[in-house]
Amino acid sequence: MDMREKIKLCLWLAYINLFISAFTFGGGYVVVPMIRKYFVQKRKLFDEEELIRMAAIAQSTPGAIAVNMASLAGYRAAGMAGLVISGICSVIPPLVILAVVSKWYAVVAANTIIAAVLKGMQAGVAALIVDFVVDMTRAVLGERSLFLSTMTVAVFVISFLTDTNIAMILLVCCGLCAGRVWFRKRGEIYG
Repeated sequence: MDMREKIKLCLWLAYINLFISAFTFGGGYVVVPMIRKYFVQKRKLFDEEELIRMAAIAQSTPGAIAVNMASLAGYRAAGMAGLVISGICSVIPPLVILAVVSKWYAVVAANTIIAAVLKGMQAGVAALIVDFVVDMTRAVLGERSLFLSTMTVAVFVISFLTDTNIAMILLVCCGLCAGRVWFRKRGEIYG
């Protein structure tokens, strides 16, 4: 990639991360379908499988999922420059919005129209997240791994229905995966 293309890509990263961050309400998971739309489907900077890996890394590393996800996508697209640009540009809109809302909190909190708009946006956020979960489930099931499919469903049910610490669930999953790899390798050696 020559310098002119890299500059264009970095400008696009700045624009798209400012856009995504400014217009996605409802938490970090809403950013993932947006990154999928712009980075995977439109620009083809990486594939669905890599997006799933980035989402897992973004969720498990410290910090906001939205910023982690934007930074990882930026790094994958343009290296360290992409990481820095995407990370900074994903933080600017929330900071500006929070500054404005905190300054005018009394007016915003009492406004029934703003409250109704925010309530209506919850349905859109839920729809985006459900759409992403369905697509990612299809991707996981496409591998046709009964072990991973069962683990995915079990983790969802356990975390949704119980108060089990997520670190404990993660530890058990890591142990199960390590055991599975060990038994497979052992079978290859002795099989």
